Amino acid sequence: MSCKLVIIGGVAGGATAAARARRLNEDAGIIVFERGEYISFANCGLPYYIGDVIGTRNDLLITTPEEFKARYRIDVRTLSDVLSIDRAAREVVVKDLRTGESYRESYDRIILSPGAEPVSLPAGYGAFDNVFSLRSVSDADRIKMHADRRGPRTAVIIGAGFIGLEMAENLSKKGVKTTIVERLPQVMNLLDCEMVSAVHDHLRENGVDLLLERSISSVAGLKTVSAVMTDRGEEVPCDMLVLSMGVRPDTRLARGCGLAIGDLGGIKVSPLMMTSDPDIFAVGDAVEVNDLVTGFPVLAALAGPASKQGRVAADNAMGRRTVYGGTLGTSIVKVFGLTVSSTGASEKTLRMRRVPHLVSYTHSNSHAGYYPGAEMMTIKLVFSPGSGRILGSQIVGGAGVDKRIDVMATAIRGSMTVFDLEDIDLAYAPPFSSARDPVNIAGFVASNILKGDHEVVHAGDLKDMADNTVLLDLRDMEDLMRSSPIEGAVHVPLGRLRRKMEKLDREKFYITYCEVGSRSYAGHRILAQRGFRSKNLSGGYKTYTAAMREH
Repeated sequence: MSCKLVIIGGVAGGATAAARARRLNEDAGIIVFERGEYISFANCGLPYYIGDVIGTRNDLLITTPEEFKARYRIDVRTLSDVLSIDRAAREVVVKDLRTGESYRESYDRIILSPGAEPVSLPAGYGAFDNVFSLRSVSDADRIKMHADRRGPRTAVIIGAGFIGLEMAENLSKKGVKTTIVERLPQVMNLLDCEMVSAVHDHLRENGVDLLLERSISSVAGLKTVSAVMTDRGEEVPCDMLVLSMGVRPDTRLARGCGLAIGDLGGIKVSPLMMTSDPDIFAVGDAVEVNDLVTGFPVLAALAGPASKQGRVAADNAMGRRTVYGGTLGTSIVKVFGLTVSSTGASEKTLRMRRVPHLVSYTHSNSHAGYYPGAEMMTIKLVFSPGSGRILGSQIVGGAGVDKRIDVMATAIRGSMTVFDLEDIDLAYAPPFSSARDPVNIAGFVASNILKGDHEVVHAGDLKDMADNTVLLDLRDMEDLMRSSPIEGAVHVPLGRLRRKMEKLDREKFYITYCEVGSRSYAGHRILAQRGFRSKNLSGGYKTYTAAMREH
């Protein structure tokens, strides 16, 4: 099939689509227009280049236009801004940013990959020479030059998503005292609040100041910002200001030529990545796709989905029929020594969508505790109350978080249940895991809840305890000395529970807890089998304190 394919935008979505289209059709005419200087670069690596973790700028460049053209015989035109799409004439209007001249180029099919643009502060902030946003290699060059040559002592980052947290780490490691200002009550809003408590603590331990539930009301300075003022009247010194308030889909071209736009502001596409025009496809940060768990449209500004969508769009543009099944939004971020990850639906999303669900918390070592270097991870598992189908998971910890969140993502994609997690065979050797992997343990706990073996309450439920409810702290004295009990709790070490049982009031309702919920589960089972009414505090004292700090 002879076809002239125009791809607007490179990086993950556009470059992948171009390479895939060539592999499918050696005779097609393929042109890639990219308004920037580079067709494909590691935009996720930009903060680490600024922080000197990635040593050389060239390491960010995945391929050059020359290499791409030589390998795939594709006409790559960088510094070329597509101004409009004339659907009636089947042409695009392109401005050559080198010469300033505009011209028209015909097409048979188009794949749009314009990405997203940073949400910016009101007009006027661009007049300051120390205000930055981070989207491109040139943005990274500008930030790195400022940090290296001017030696800023203080930085303010507005926004606490992926880029904001990664910039906070990398600037801090360069000796810049960093403050994050975030209008929401937590960082990483895609996670549930109790799961980011450890992230808040870890940021502060590493010298990052957090000003949550605040926004910037004004700035001080003439050509250079010297301080920012929050809406609570706080003045924060600022030698550099980084805007990281999220992104919004770049729909300029789509709106200009009359393509359908979804309710979330992204380009509306079918599972074929086809827009409302059957000859125009769209991929990446600019499009709305279906959430694989809830079925609702979402915006997923992530490189992985963009690359997969580019492949699907190329297939369909070249005459094949391939369907994009939806996204789980699987994501992960490094925050100093912590790894923060998520896949599928969060509890807050399911509550908003009124989707029935249950939740479990487990705290497990990354590998066998007797082998040196084990690090704790907290796993939140969200699942269906009927079938036990896994709906989502969030994992925060140190080593090994990445492979566990990938297992969870695979399980959700395969419509697996928590019962499957009990049985799944995962690699074990003491340096890597335990005989019962953290994923297995999460499955055991969730399965026990569904079987009725493990009746649980959550931290938020304790504020509404009935008068006849007693909290039983089953921790050992060593644990108790490290942290005080929950107010009003009665301390009975698990090893003494059977001997103390005759002193318990059978008219009372008992809620057991320990440090992470494991020993108190054993206590709950003892009480339940002896005729006492009992439930266990899910995730134990560790999850309880995290949840209480965030409320």
